[in-house]
Amino acid sequence: MDGIDDKGMTGERADAVLVARRLGVSVWRQIADTLEAEIASGRLPPGAQLETEAVLADRFSVNRHTVRRALAALAERGIVRATRGRGTFVEARPLTYPLGSRVRFSEIVAGAGHEAWGELVSEREIAAGPSLGRALGLPEDGPLLELATIHRADDTPISVARTCLPLPRFAGFGQVYAECGSITRAYAAFAVADYVRLTTRISARIATAEEALALDLASGRVVLVVESVNVDAEGCRIQATRSCFAADRVEFLVES
Repeated sequence: MDGIDDKGMTGERADAVLVARRLGVSVWRQIADTLEAEIASGRLPPGAQLETEAVLADRFSVNRHTVRRALAALAERGIVRATRGRGTFVEARPLTYPLGSRVRFSEIVAGAGHEAWGELVSEREIAAGPSLGRALGLPEDGPLLELATIHRADDTPISVARTCLPLPRFAGFGQVYAECGSITRAYAAFAVADYVRLTTRISARIATAEEALALDLASGRVVLVVESVNVDAEGCRIQATRSCFAADRVEFLVES
């Protein structure tokens, strides 16, 4: 019955489970509700690691499958985050993320008291095509460097991005970015001292399987998609980016 292990279920704890069953409340839901109440009360603060499945199974006198179902339900609601190989954590409070003329991930994250880092996943050379060509003012066959990246605050993945930069101006940018983990710092190596946002477009959708895996999201969770174009101090279009943010982890602040 819903993964219940009746062996050893004695005393008050066993009675609580049996009462819940008589009321028609499944055991995995009772466990999820208990953990959610502990999070809401502050007993498990944002960023805290939950006990392992084995420990929780012993605590609630059930098998690990039942615990796993309870944790999955919490993850589907954005209350906890399951990280491969590390365990399950209470989701941190959303990061306030200003969207204005100067958007700097590292500065935003550091300003909130966290450590920012960007990881280069892959890079390749592509042709601009019609959409990127229009965004960057290039012919459709104009060469671009495409970077796939993941951006974290501390150990929490906040966004994944696809960034395209004109070639040959930014040849070698990927290697520099991989070493410093920051678009802004990498730009400095290419004599770009400043850059500003030209356009920003925001939408929302369900995360793809690949995005959910990279962002430690449960299936069906929402991402906020930010498509942007940046220009340098001379007004030259230098960057077109599509970033997908875990919707539960950021709050966009649109600045005028």
